[in-house]
Amino acid sequence: MDSGELVGIGAFAQLSGLTVETLRHYHQVGLLVPVEVDDRTGYRRYGLRQLPRARSLAALRDVGMPLEDVAAIVDAADRGARRARLVEHRRRLTEAARQAAGRVDAMDRMIEREDAMESPPRTGEGTPMLTDERLARELLGTLGRTDFGHLGVRHEGKVRDSYVDGDVRTIVTTDRLSAFDRLLGTIPFKGQVLNEIANYWFNATSDIVSNHLLEVPDPNVVRVRECAPVPLEFVVRAYITGVTKTSLWFNYQAGARNIAGNLMPDGLRRNERLEAPILTPTTKFEAHDRNLGRDDAIAEGLVTADLFDRCADVCFRLFARGTELAAQRGLILVDTKYEFGLLGDEIVLIDEVHTPDSSRYWYADTYDDLFRKNKDQRALDKEPLREWLVERGFRGDGAAPVMTDEVRIATATRYILLAEELTQRSFEAPEFTAAERVANVLRETDCPRLPWSQTHIT
Repeated sequence: MDSGELVGIGAFAQLSGLTVETLRHYHQVGLLVPVEVDDRTGYRRYGLRQLPRARSLAALRDVGMPLEDVAAIVDAADRGARRARLVEHRRRLTEAARQAAGRVDAMDRMIEREDAMESPPRTGEGTPMLTDERLARELLGTLGRTDFGHLGVRHEGKVRDSYVDGDVRTIVTTDRLSAFDRLLGTIPFKGQVLNEIANYWFNATSDIVSNHLLEVPDPNVVRVRECAPVPLEFVVRAYITGVTKTSLWFNYQAGARNIAGNLMPDGLRRNERLEAPILTPTTKFEAHDRNLGRDDAIAEGLVTADLFDRCADVCFRLFARGTELAAQRGLILVDTKYEFGLLGDEIVLIDEVHTPDSSRYWYADTYDDLFRKNKDQRALDKEPLREWLVERGFRGDGAAPVMTDEVRIATATRYILLAEELTQRSFEAPEFTAAERVANVLRETDCPRLPWSQTHIT
């Protein structure tokens, strides 16, 4: 046979490594057109000169290259352009491998939890498992409010009670739950989970920006450096979603196309990934949060241009780190809020970071399928609770629906699962409830460090 000889589709499939069905499909989409097609029978014949192209197509198919990229690569005369597409596909494969590894780790932990549930309780080895009895006690012993005036000047936030004494602030993360700028009740173990996640991320991002954390004397309590707060909350968003009045999807659906200085194109769908993460700051010290772009924030005297730009740079670096580590756990960091303080001219990360109160997380493995079907994403945050409230006609005005114990437990479960996924550690419920424990830890005026306290090293 010389190189120009024609062969039937079956023989060409064997020589090229492509199946007959694939060859027919490539003919339909114009990727590999046979030399001859019998008008009567439709039988296809290919030239042996087409083998190099066919084998290139087979190689690209085997590594999962999308058809549009396959066509661009095999038809491109520019070697640099071909290489760029190959490099980009390698990046996607690497990201998928990281996500797969995270899902395998998650499955291992699920199997371990199943094994633990089947095993008899052990004594003398760490904290008791989270039994129905323990959960019932925590439902009655959540931490709703604190009053430890001996610790310093008291400040009450939506979730945290703070006590300032000189250059040290003691922060008690309560179990209060806030949505639509309203306090709605308490969630068992919520304060402990928020602290565990925030402290994990403070450590994981300390090379990007310093943070305020000094000491962790109790799962619900931290001592931090007192900073001058920057009067903005910096929200980074990678997807268009949300039901709150400052969220992207709520405003986009209402017709807004300029959101906090970001111009949004027409035709976006709910939960769609944006071309690149965007920054949508909101006000910090107003009764209701308000989206505010860079120019408006500067014009209102809230920040200088230099401070805004420095904070914005830190935000995008933090979000990139969060996205990377979440992906390794099989999760998507959808959006999040950062708060900063100043120590002199130094920017310091404060409050919380990448928690389910300040962030949205989705499972990565089901994102594409659910997005394609226009279904809600599987979430590990309080967005399902927000949606539960919206379904009952509540967006922050009027009387709020009362959270049942089932709703409180479901929310607690999502928070606990997220903590386990991110920190790679099993959740441990202390022997005493949050209300009992914190009252004991902080009751003494001098608040001595306890045996289980942890010192944060920056």
